[in-house]
Amino acid sequence: MIRVLLADDQTLVRAAFAMLVESDPGMTVVGQAGNGLEAVELARSARADLVVMDIRMPDLDGIEATRRIAADEGLAGVKVLVLTTYDTDEHVVEALRAGASGFLVKDTRPAELLAAITTVAAGDALLSPGPTARLIARVLSAPTAPAPGVVAGPDCLTDRERQVLGLVARGLNNTEIAQTLRLSPLTAKTHVSRIMGKLGARDRAQLVIVAYESGLVVPAAGPEGGRER
Repeated sequence: MIRVLLADDQTLVRAAFAMLVESDPGMTVVGQAGNGLEAVELARSARADLVVMDIRMPDLDGIEATRRIAADEGLAGVKVLVLTTYDTDEHVVEALRAGASGFLVKDTRPAELLAAITTVAAGDALLSPGPTARLIARVLSAPTAPAPGVVAGPDCLTDRERQVLGLVARGLNNTEIAQTLRLSPLTAKTHVSRIMGKLGARDRAQLVIVAYESGLVVPAAGPEGGRER
């Protein structure tokens, strides 16, 4: 059972999401927060597995709330799935740097939201390949601090691991990476795990940030997303 906390300053939005989540027998809503401060407090008290986090909220926005959750050792297992208006909200990259494991567009289809919750709760990042690559590349054009928790860059990786990291940054899952590189799915998964260990990254979302911040992957002009140097 996935324990979900909903954080959004719009009551009707929270109510709609709550009904949707409760319709899935594998999920339950353990709390609803109207601002970032409430989200952080409820993440602790309600023992949530995952927070569906809006970015723009009063008192404390979703980015800072995500950062506080990620920095709290007592909430080490809590995942954050950020909501964004997408075309206009470039704060999503800040949220990924702060520790979010992925993001969704607010007008996503109900089935996609449930699938996203399952994906992120399982420890995978939810990142759409093409649009995400362009968005990240745009925001990362300005120098900034590295993603929290990351202790190394891709120079410490083998050539094969750098290939795999590039594919992760483009949004491919382990099965797609295996098909692209003609590996077994288990081998692809092992490569990803080793990369995370070497870089000190918590999840695939941080791997995407590292790949773009280091210049290993650069944006492509077309909808296919980033390409490796």
